Amino acid sequence: MASRLNPYLSFDGDARQALEFYKEVFGGTLSLNTFGELGGQSGGADADKIMHGMLETTSGFTLMGADTPPGMEFKAGSNFAVSVSGDDDAELRGYWEKLSADGNVSVPLEKQMWGDVFGMCTDKFGVPWMVDIGEPQS
Repeated sequence: MASRLNPYLSFDGDARQALEFYKEVFGGTLSLNTFGELGGQSGGADADKIMHGMLETTSGFTLMGADTPPGMEFKAGSNFAVSVSGDDDAELRGYWEKLSADGNVSVPLEKQMWGDVFGMCTDKFGVPWMVDIGEPQS
């Protein structure tokens, strides 16, 4: 899979409704994973909130989003990030190194509970980035 660049939106508890709305607007295939399904907050008050959602359309659009994780503050107006994802480890690590240099790393680039290598940083210009390295697809 080639690397892709797309927006990642954060929501204050209504990610499911928002992503379902975007599916109505753009069409396509929507996948949703909850905090409970992916090992975080299982059984807790946030178990049904969206940890990761992805809408892929026939027009080639990809829109990702999630509810703000427990313990993190939701800030309207700054509730986006740019996501770079794919399975080319060297390419994506190269992007990470450059984006995080002189910036602020909020989640180190490392293996996560869902199996991918993932990290979050804000670059030196204040733009938030998410880098996700998946396993190569056969």
